[in-house]
Amino acid sequence: MTFSNADLLPSLLFKINHNLLALEAAIMELTLWIEQRGSGEIGGNVHNALATISKNEELINMTLAMAMTPE
Repeated sequence: MTFSNADLLPSLLFKINHNLLALEAAIMELTLWIEQRGSGEIGGNVHNALATISKNEELINMTLAMAMTPE
């Protein structure tokens, strides 16, 4: 069985997205830890930045599902 670059691209994008979501979760844990120690302003800034990931997640997942569906 051989794979072309086009076959590998959806899998690569899926793994990159998976890594992004893992980083988001780790950053959120650190943010909660920071907020518990009284740095609400920093926590708020991080929450705002992470909101971009959340806003884009649905479109990314939908696009990846379409790219990984065999024709």
